[in-house]
Amino acid sequence: MDNVGMVLVALIAGALRVSTPFLFVSLGECLTEKSGRINLGNEGALVLGAMTGYAASYETGSAWIGVLAALVAGGGLGLLHGLVCSLARVNDVAMGIAVMLAGTGIAFFFGKPYIQPSAPQLPVIPLGFWSDAPQIRSALDVSPLFFIGLLVAFVMTWAFKNTRTGLVVRIVGDSSDAAKAMGLPIDRVRVIATTIGSALAGVGGSFLSLSYPGSWNEGLSSGQGLVAVALVVFARWNPLACAAAALLFGAAGALGPSLQTVGITQGYYLFYAAPYALTLLIMILTVAPGRVLRGMPGELSLTR
Repeated sequence: MDNVGMVLVALIAGALRVSTPFLFVSLGECLTEKSGRINLGNEGALVLGAMTGYAASYETGSAWIGVLAALVAGGGLGLLHGLVCSLARVNDVAMGIAVMLAGTGIAFFFGKPYIQPSAPQLPVIPLGFWSDAPQIRSALDVSPLFFIGLLVAFVMTWAFKNTRTGLVVRIVGDSSDAAKAMGLPIDRVRVIATTIGSALAGVGGSFLSLSYPGSWNEGLSSGQGLVAVALVVFARWNPLACAAAALLFGAAGALGPSLQTVGITQGYYLFYAAPYALTLLIMILTVAPGRVLRGMPGELSLTR
């Protein structure tokens, strides 16, 4: 295989890996914002999920129990955020920052004993079975969490369009006055949506510690939970578009390692900044004055 082919394979494989945490956090944030609430605390849920998942995997010997523990830990932070934000005069954004700091602080404090030990990792699906090259076969070992995330995106899209639950979430997110007139439990819907959204972020964190890069340390997240908020805006609050945007950001994150496979090392650290440069560019282009944010729920805190 020539250099172009090697870079392409490495880029695709890297995109599938790097996009997975973006996928789960952006879907979680999409659900939360569809209900009319912003949750910047998903960064904390991501980090706490990574630590909890790794610790549970190490203690039980089962990586899937680790994923379940990460889901519960992330959901716990989301429940806290949802309940507090249901109180009068509590700002979503400020509370989200507090939850983010709390989640990362708890993870760093309780995660110190698990920095060195090796925990069981999640199994992989070998998409490179068609190749005889060991490098390609190894690169295309994909975590099942990626496909679970895609399934969640399809289910969310279908549910928003075709189910009563999805309609209730959309009504609550678009107009609290209409929701009140219909007798819908606004606070309960938002608490549940926030809890599930943070639980998804926790699962994204478990991917980081149990699949790729496959370890626990305090610098694991690199702000991916916050980048996912920009992803949701870019995707116009559409779950399938969130999945596509996550793959785009994953490819940007995999650009540096992909070029390294063919010996291009100059500007190595610059390539690693590609996802964050892309985030800035997307926010400039999509949130510029005069542009209509199609699909934005009417009850988001930033619009009130």
